[in-house]
Amino acid sequence: MNLQSVKTLYLAEMARSLRTILQSMVSPVISTSLYFVVFGAAIGTRISEVNGVSYGAFIVPGLIMLMLLTQSVSNASFGIFFPRFSGSIYEILSAPMSYVEVMVGYVGAAATKSLILGAIVLLTARLFVPYSIDHPLMMGVFLVLTAVTFSLLGFIIGIWADGFEKLQLVPLLVITPLTFLGGTFYSIDMLPRFWQLVTLANPVVYLVSGFRWSFYGISDVSPLVSLLVILLFLGVALAVVGWIFRSGYRLKP
Repeated sequence: MNLQSVKTLYLAEMARSLRTILQSMVSPVISTSLYFVVFGAAIGTRISEVNGVSYGAFIVPGLIMLMLLTQSVSNASFGIFFPRFSGSIYEILSAPMSYVEVMVGYVGAAATKSLILGAIVLLTARLFVPYSIDHPLMMGVFLVLTAVTFSLLGFIIGIWADGFEKLQLVPLLVITPLTFLGGTFYSIDMLPRFWQLVTLANPVVYLVSGFRWSFYGISDVSPLVSLLVILLFLGVALAVVGWIFRSGYRLKP
C-alpha cells in the first residue's frame, strides 16, 4: 500500500470540500435543521411519543441517517465523476497507484466528509431536542459502516454516470425516497400489517432501525440483522468496485 499516494489523493479531495464549504458543509446542516423545525413543530404537537421516546428525539437518528446517506453518495459520486469529466482521471490511472489506493483515497475522503457532517448534525440536534445515546460504540460502528458503504455506492454511480443528469438520477429517484420511506420519521409498527411487510423490503429500514437502536435501545428489526444487512451491502459494493477496476469500465477508452 502506497500510503503517500493515498494521503495525497485524500487530502486533495478534502481540500476541494473546504473550497466549497458553504455547499458541502453548511447547506446540509441548514437543511437538516429545517427538518427539525418543520417536523418537530408540525408533527411533534400531534405525536407526543413513539415507543416511549419523544417524537423530536425519535427522529434524530433518522435525520442523521438521511443526511449521511445522501451526502456520502453525493460526495463520492462527484469526487470521481469530475476527474472523468475533465480528463484528469488519466493522470491518476497512470500514476504509480494501485486501484485499491485510488478507491481508498476517494471513498475515504467522501466518508470522512459525511462523518463530519453527521457529527455536526448530531451536535445541532441538541439545540432542538434532548436525546440520549445508550450504545455509543455501536452508534460509531453504524455511522462508519454506512458512510463507507454509501460512499462506495456513490463511487460506482460516479463511474457509471456519463452526464450530470445521471449523476443525480439515483440519489434523487432512489436513495432519497427509500430513506423517507425507511422509518426516518416514523416507526414501521405504526403501519398496517401489509405495509409493514412491504417496508421490510427497503434496505434503508435496517440502517435507520439499527442506528436508532444505538440511541434508545428500540428498533423495528433486530440490530444484529441491521448489522448483517449493511455488511452484506458493503461486500456487494466492494465486489462491484473491484470488477470496475479489473475491467476498466468507464475508466479506460
